[in-house]
Amino acid sequence: MAVAIRTVRPSTLRTLWSSTIGKKAVMAVTGVVMLLFLVVHMYGNLKIFFGAAAFDDYAAWMRTIGEPVLHHSWYLWIQRVVLVLCVVLHAVSAWQLSRRDIRARRTGYQHAQPSGPSFATRTMRWGGIILALFIVWHILDLTTGTVNPLGEAGHPYENVVADFRNWWADVIYIVAMCALGLHIRHGFWSAAQTLGANGQRSGPIFKTASWVLAVVLWAGFVTIPVAVMTGAVS
Repeated sequence: MAVAIRTVRPSTLRTLWSSTIGKKAVMAVTGVVMLLFLVVHMYGNLKIFFGAAAFDDYAAWMRTIGEPVLHHSWYLWIQRVVLVLCVVLHAVSAWQLSRRDIRARRTGYQHAQPSGPSFATRTMRWGGIILALFIVWHILDLTTGTVNPLGEAGHPYENVVADFRNWWADVIYIVAMCALGLHIRHGFWSAAQTLGANGQRSGPIFKTASWVLAVVLWAGFVTIPVAVMTGAVS
């Protein structure tokens, strides 16, 4: 007996991508992937409070994930590629949805008084731009060391401490983390709605969770530059 195997046609994927629901779904899924990365990344960063040895050992361990199946540092590069792909898809979807929303307001509400974008919408747009610029700076700062002249290759703990001894680096980082907190607060709530996990009973739970995640991640990341500035980490 022949078994029919259904495959997703390219036209179906194009139709999904061109639809508003499809773009929102892409934003939701990529947002969840990046959120999971941020939780793990924050946990790893907080190891700096256990001293240079613990922090450097953690950084070295990350380069061995997947061995012997993967070669040294391959996991990090796979992770970077996936994250870059998520950022690009997330940003493109957001931009296209924004343009679509502007066109809809121009054509569908010509006789209505324009109310303008909400505070949440403005923070998502400008926060997204700030975070995109911060990602570029963060890579040049603590990955390649291009803008961190006081850091030394192969010494993660010293690089972080050297970086946050510069007041301007602290300002950039803290501003970006404030934007991240606002982005997560509204983004997690929106993702839950898009993925259908925000029902009448679960709605308040996801709303509370969005605030908790935003505050915890903001505090977890910001404590590090503050600790270096105050001398708690040196």
